[in-house]
Amino acid sequence: MVIFALTAMERLQRIPKSFWLILAGAVIALVVGVIVLRKLAGTNKVIMAVVAFIVFTVVGVNWIYERNEPAFMTPFVEKIAPFFPSKGAYENKQAAKPKGAP
Repeated sequence: MVIFALTAMERLQRIPKSFWLILAGAVIALVVGVIVLRKLAGTNKVIMAVVAFIVFTVVGVNWIYERNEPAFMTPFVEKIAPFFPSKGAYENKQAAKPKGAP
């Protein structure tokens, strides 16, 4: 049994410290998220829905314009991106010569 404990401890020591920092940050974010949601549970649901809609809209438009969405959202953003302006399209339009210019 002591051999298994040492092996497990050695394996844990080989894991990079950055992983543990990311894991700790995720746990803290989860705890903070739960606390915030419990506090918001007492507020008016309509106001909370409007605020959530505004936040999701701003984040979504930013993802479409900048094209910096997470990888799992790319298929969805690919489908709706042609209907909205994007940074790449604007830069290409600005780089093009105007019609009739020498």
